Amino acid sequence: MDRHLFPLLYSFLLLMLAMKALRGFGETTKPNQRPYIVYMGEKPRESVGMPLLAHSELLQKAIGLSNQEASNRLIYSYTKSFLGFAAMLSDEEARKLSGMEELVSVFPSKQRQLHTTRSWNFMGFPLSAPRAPFESDVIVGVIDTGIWPESKSFDDAGFGPPPSRWKGICQSNHNFTCNNKIIGARYYHLQGNIREMDIPSPRDSDGHGTHTSSIVVGRLVTNASLAGIASGTARGGVPSARIAIYKVCWSDGCSDIDLLTAFEDAIQDGVDIISISIGGYSNSYFQDPIAIGSFHAMKKNILTSSSMGNGGLSFYSIENYAPWLLSVAASTTDRNIIARAKLGNGVEFDGKAMNIDGLDGEMYPLIYAGNAPNISAGHDARYSRYCYDGTLDGELVNGKVVLCDAFTDASVPLLVGAVGVIMGKDGAYDPTVENFLLPVSVLDSNSTKQVLNYANSTSNPTASIYKSEGVFDATAPYVASFSSRGPNPLTPNILKPDLTAPGVEILAAWSPLGNPKVSYNIISGTSIACPHTTGAAAYVKSFNPTWSPAAIKSALITTAYAMSSSRNVEAELAYGAGHINPLAALTPGLIYDAQEIDYIKMLCGEGYFTTTLRLVTGDQSSCTSSNNGTVLDLNYPTFAFQTQHGKSFSTSYRRIVTNVGAPNSTYYAIVNAPSSLKINIEPNVLSFEALLEKKSFSVKLEGDAYDTIISGVLIWSDGIHNVRSPIVVYTS
Repeated sequence: MDRHLFPLLYSFLLLMLAMKALRGFGETTKPNQRPYIVYMGEKPRESVGMPLLAHSELLQKAIGLSNQEASNRLIYSYTKSFLGFAAMLSDEEARKLSGMEELVSVFPSKQRQLHTTRSWNFMGFPLSAPRAPFESDVIVGVIDTGIWPESKSFDDAGFGPPPSRWKGICQSNHNFTCNNKIIGARYYHLQGNIREMDIPSPRDSDGHGTHTSSIVVGRLVTNASLAGIASGTARGGVPSARIAIYKVCWSDGCSDIDLLTAFEDAIQDGVDIISISIGGYSNSYFQDPIAIGSFHAMKKNILTSSSMGNGGLSFYSIENYAPWLLSVAASTTDRNIIARAKLGNGVEFDGKAMNIDGLDGEMYPLIYAGNAPNISAGHDARYSRYCYDGTLDGELVNGKVVLCDAFTDASVPLLVGAVGVIMGKDGAYDPTVENFLLPVSVLDSNSTKQVLNYANSTSNPTASIYKSEGVFDATAPYVASFSSRGPNPLTPNILKPDLTAPGVEILAAWSPLGNPKVSYNIISGTSIACPHTTGAAAYVKSFNPTWSPAAIKSALITTAYAMSSSRNVEAELAYGAGHINPLAALTPGLIYDAQEIDYIKMLCGEGYFTTTLRLVTGDQSSCTSSNNGTVLDLNYPTFAFQTQHGKSFSTSYRRIVTNVGAPNSTYYAIVNAPSSLKINIEPNVLSFEALLEKKSFSVKLEGDAYDTIISGVLIWSDGIHNVRSPIVVYTS
């Protein structure tokens, strides 16, 4: 190889490994592996690229891995100031490496100081990211449970007055005040009386709205944490942006009436982006207040970012799937919150729970709930094992750690004097969302069995439960088990979700009325992923204030980090185009744009009547042979097709891309797919001579549907921009 190519190869490999570290690629990790750092010392002056290759070869040689497995184990390669790498290794494999002469040391990677909200850094979106002067003019409307205006995340120090185009109001009930950061606030309870436990003002008595709002626009707050957990600097995606609050959710839920009213006001007030972490099911787009509200927002050039629900692993569990919505799944970051449980025999388990306090390592008697039935109340082990209300004997449980066979809120053991609870996990539920009132550790079924065996085979079993802590998860990102899955139940040939964003164990601001002990809290859900995409969308908007909602969506979708189905077998039906990458979305190269008329054509093709659409659009829109388009031709940045299992298929799409990169540029089509899927792009080269120039192309798919999901990809590349669109064929 020409020696002049080595620097290029070096840079390319460095980029690939860095991208792999950010993406995590979702590879499956064996339980006995953990992250290790292999330090190799100072970087030789003459090294140009080869050490990168040597890291994989070293793993192959030292511990007998295949080339593919060695590559999968590598987390990151250090090549700039010194040499070394990080990899997933077992303790035995680490010992083998330690004996090699060319290595300085091999040691486990410990979690020391974690930075918050780590989610933005994890996405490759650091504090040093470029900022547009227009960011302070971007207004984000959040439809949620309200906001706690006194939080440091919403301090308006240094802010000027709101943009002159702002038309909103501030409902200053119950000592609620706006400022130059929170420039508008409304509350809605248009039906029935407001309960005594609720506050008739935009003030947040729950915490959820404060949390989501601070993820989007929160100011920089140093030393933020939940009782010392996840300590660092809290910040939103667009810290200089303004926020308007629309409180529609109360202790009795969120009314559709209130939701639609909030959309109406937000559009009129002049917001630029709407964020809504609320959902529901409907068999028609126009029987869904969120689909309706967001459609009208789209007409006014306002993008709506929405959560897709916490329905778990079931197909078709997705909510908020209208094509004009940005639909977001929830995925992990490389910080995993655990609650360790330790038994008297020294065995420890990394359980799940959000414990702001622990038992400080002190060992307490351990009792299995099945051995502590409240016999006097007529209960036996069949019921007490689950820690049901009234089934436990207080005298037997008092002062002990209780092992329960089922997931509970731990209130029953607490009432009878337990000091802690170890319990089994309940399906896809994430125990970190629960505010337990005593130390808890939620374990998987195998670990729960081990605790049970110990409790029943030891004369004086003991246990302790620790305060929660953050540990490194090298396998991130992967989609959370609670995150709803596609496909789109109304328009199955539109891929949903669009993409995924951090939504697991995220630290952000909180209302003291939701929990008087904390001002920042850690919770999970697609409702937490949604404001991350809202923040990213607002970031893109700040640089491109005239871009349409579809253009912003396209930029986010086509620049997302690719993810792997090894951790999420539902593939694109779990994570859409992949994991959001805010910085890359600033320079997408090409965009798939769409306007109201494009959605109208799609709706005509989906069977909506002219009379209905004229009411929706407020004009003389009609479904005719000339505009009756198929959903396959909606100018969407992804490609999906539903077919019958075991059958051959063939389908085609038409798309138009707009050049927002270099004026004179040429893009080449790159396709990748398994042998069961043939992809033909015509033309496969697009040459542009000006900015905003448009080019059309067609995509033809052919194949045999013997797999439930067949994944491919189309990338338009000019050597600088890689405009990536997933192609997924799935069977009904």
